[in-house]
Amino acid sequence: AEVSTQSTLEFQTFQHYIKQINFIMPKVKRVKKTAAAPVASAKAKKGANPLIERRPKNFSIGGDIQPKRDLRRFVKWPKYVRLQRQKKTLFQRLKVPPSVNQFTMTLDKSTATSLFKLMRKYKPETAAEKKERLRSMAEAEKTESGKKPVVVKYGLNHVTGLIEKKKAQLVVIAHDVDPIELVVWLPALCRKMNVPYCIVKGKARLGQLVHKKTAAAVCLTAVKPEDKNALNNLISTVKTNYNDRFDEIRKTRGGGNKENSSFY
Repeated sequence: AEVSTQSTLEFQTFQHYIKQINFIMPKVKRVKKTAAAPVASAKAKKGANPLIERRPKNFSIGGDIQPKRDLRRFVKWPKYVRLQRQKKTLFQRLKVPPSVNQFTMTLDKSTATSLFKLMRKYKPETAAEKKERLRSMAEAEKTESGKKPVVVKYGLNHVTGLIEKKKAQLVVIAHDVDPIELVVWLPALCRKMNVPYCIVKGKARLGQLVHKKTAAAVCLTAVKPEDKNALNNLISTVKTNYNDRFDEIRKTRGGGNKENSSFY
């Protein structure tokens, strides 16, 4: 009986304190929230059309189609592409001798443009043009065609012979001849015979001048009187950049780059 009386007193005391707390705390009126109209919603973006439903894409398995990405890093490239990239890396890493490194010193863009502009005027005739010329000669019963035309000379053996005879006025060598041993001696021969020479980008560009796929070297033996001034300007530029820099070129090695970027 004493235990029950004590617990009753404790419960009454607890109720008394709860009533006091409820009396002290102010009562807050609960207001029922209503959903705002879609037009007046704060989250709606400016300029967004409320009539168009937003449909975010799901790129998980079985969801939307993945967007196109640049996967060239993971492509298994053809062998010739891998070889040319490996070759480039080797030329950066290894010490390249001066005789090979000189083919990286190509003619600047503006000079090369004016050089090709001049040489395009002296393209040799195509097979169709030659056939037509011979036919017209046969119809006219001529045995000689008159004066030899002034054209660009091509072919490694032919160009070498013209340099040795000092008939070549300007020699143009491609920088990307493969194997390089075909032309690696040609600059030294030009310097020995005191013939102006230059190295330009692209054996394919030289090939276009003579109606071939590629050409290792071409040369000019003569030009028309109206083009002599342009040729003399080119010869002076070329001599300054190549013939007169013989001592510097023969001592300049290439490669030997130990940076991390040369590995890739």
